Amino acid sequence: MSTLRQARGWLSAKRRFQFVLTLVMVSALTAACGALLMLPNSVLPKLRAVVPGQDVSQATDPQVPLVQRTMDSYGKVVAESVATGGGRTGIVLGHSGQRADLDVLASELAASTAAVTALWGSDWNRAPVVVVASSPAEFAALTRAVGTVPAEVAASTVADPVRPGAQLTGQRVVFGPEAGRRLGADGLRSVLRHELTHMASRAVTVDGSPMWMLEGFAEYSAHRGMRHPVTQIAPALTARVRAGDLPADLPADELFEPTSGKASLSYEQGWSACAFIADRFGDHTLVELYRQLATGPKDRAAVEAVLHSVLGLTYPDLVADWRTWLTTRTAEGA
Repeated sequence: MSTLRQARGWLSAKRRFQFVLTLVMVSALTAACGALLMLPNSVLPKLRAVVPGQDVSQATDPQVPLVQRTMDSYGKVVAESVATGGGRTGIVLGHSGQRADLDVLASELAASTAAVTALWGSDWNRAPVVVVASSPAEFAALTRAVGTVPAEVAASTVADPVRPGAQLTGQRVVFGPEAGRRLGADGLRSVLRHELTHMASRAVTVDGSPMWMLEGFAEYSAHRGMRHPVTQIAPALTARVRAGDLPADLPADELFEPTSGKASLSYEQGWSACAFIADRFGDHTLVELYRQLATGPKDRAAVEAVLHSVLGLTYPDLVADWRTWLTTRTAEGA
């Protein structure tokens, strides 16, 4: 959180733009609070130039030549193929002006793919295509955006239109030209894992599903195993809880919209709810809950039934236990 939904049964394009707009704020706070990891040139992958019109032979995704042709008109393309395990090869594409961002993303792609797979499972395309745009115009072209793309957009995940029963195709993560400057290296890594989580879970995610679960789960995945303290992941939420202002309920879908004025806080609350569930019931149960809740619009009674089936909790009990967990964790600073 975070991604333009171009196909039926996925989050709408409007919501995905809202997600990436909010994710910029959340990730920027994360980057500002954490130390940036400086990678020596000796361990960074060497990017190779791609002659305009020439196919990237190592790429295993058939969309890559099409993406490359789109990018050719914006300048000479550079690329790095990354082994992501199991004989699969991901690829990072961009231009020389984004060299620093490309280095970070290429060096992180294999680890991020493995981290998402460890949480979600192997039933997704584990050969990601990641692109860094050189301008807003190129970003719009690569994401098939209609109209002006907001300058604040950090990244977006797109795919080809979905046909019932067909395999997902054309999935890629596209970063904006200013993403690295705004987020820093640590922020880029978090956003990459967040976006790859949306990519992994796309096949079972339907528009209208509870946003606290969709975005909270992706945020949990982004920080899982990174040993980031709660004060870094959720600074606004931490400050409120320490002041005695505990959330009365899980954030409603509309609160994730930038115009609500509570979007950043809502992402932090969504992350914390998922982190609480994983802490108490385990990652496997959190994933199962996501799969059950991401199947489409649900009223309160339907959500309650899923919570009782998967967690053995009523909705009020979940909220009460989550509030207790928040109080303990923010007091510890863990």
